[in-house]
Amino acid sequence: MAMHRAIPGEIYDLAPLGPNLKAARTTAIVKSEMFETVRLIVHAGVEIKTHKVEGPITLHCLEGRALIGLPDKTLELSGDQWLHLEGGVPHWVKGIEDTSLLLTILFPTRLR
Repeated sequence: MAMHRAIPGEIYDLAPLGPNLKAARTTAIVKSEMFETVRLIVHAGVEIKTHKVEGPITLHCLEGRALIGLPDKTLELSGDQWLHLEGGVPHWVKGIEDTSLLLTILFPTRLR
């Protein structure tokens, strides 16, 4: 079965998952030529190893708490906080507790 992705003009619910967060999985919301948006689920103790993407990204913590590791510091991102990174910045993510993040990746080469 194909995964439903939001279409232009469609309202997409980003309410906290609450007790359903424990069993939640990462979900693609939109993938277009210019950007991608994902509801990224990072469970407590799980680490997404160091990586980087070409374009700028934003992380909006919808619920929970996660560590974001950057080359020169580590940040703690918690519910209702937002962070952006320039493209090419190596980073890692680790769940302090079960966490839901709204991740948006811009594809700059496709905007030209």
